[in-house]
Amino acid sequence: MSGRKSRAAAKPGSPTPSVAQRVATAGGLGRVPGAPGTVGSLVGVALGVPLLALGWPVHLAATVAVCGAALAVSGRAAAELGQPDPPQVIIDEIAGMCVALWGLPLQWYDVGAVFLLFRLFDVVKPAPILRLERLPGGLGIVADDIAAGLLARVTWWLLKANFDFL
Repeated sequence: MSGRKSRAAAKPGSPTPSVAQRVATAGGLGRVPGAPGTVGSLVGVALGVPLLALGWPVHLAATVAVCGAALAVSGRAAAELGQPDPPQVIIDEIAGMCVALWGLPLQWYDVGAVFLLFRLFDVVKPAPILRLERLPGGLGIVADDIAAGLLARVTWWLLKANFDFL
């Protein structure tokens, strides 16, 4: 079997993506031109909102599972694609959005606000988030989005706690 090629890992530029690339790109949705990070965040909303209805323990368990999957595949997919943080790898945005939605009331107003805050923090990358992006491999790819999700959730909580009109 030493002469056989592994089907698990695709080489950069290979027409057949590996399992890691398929998971990291959410089945290829990360290859949508324009704004793959926004697409990943929308996938995170589509995954996270139904979990909100199941209660916080289920949502927390699913979020931990998504974050674990993101850590497992993002670094491998990035290495296969030959880039440190390829834009088509969107599982990190999915994980970050699941974190941002955790414990949120099941109201579209809240979901929309947290989505916008997450996208803002993911794009702008305030100082602590920017440092996390420099971590090696998959950890750096995912950690900044998890931090952006946490920051979005805490920011929305603080805004709602301090302004009655929200």
